[in-house]
Amino acid sequence: MNEIYIYIAEILKEPDTAIKQYNRIAEAIEKLDTFPNRIKIMDSEPERSWGLRQFRVDNYSVFYIIESKNVIVIRVLYSASDINKRLTENEF
Repeated sequence: MNEIYIYIAEILKEPDTAIKQYNRIAEAIEKLDTFPNRIKIMDSEPERSWGLRQFRVDNYSVFYIIESKNVIVIRVLYSASDINKRLTENEF
């Protein structure tokens, strides 16, 4: 999320937009405290075997798993990027 903020604020020169986007993503992640299972596990492999779940916030995809009662956010990626490649580059 820091990389998203830095890119929007410094590269695109839009610091106000950067903080608003960061906050929208953070708020959506915080809502996972309530019934995180409402998002289904992804159908594709190996994501399914990892128990990976995905939801979108604006143009970003949030990927997370549930371990015990903990929600662990794995990545937040720009949805137009090659998500499959970026997910498998550095397995979690």
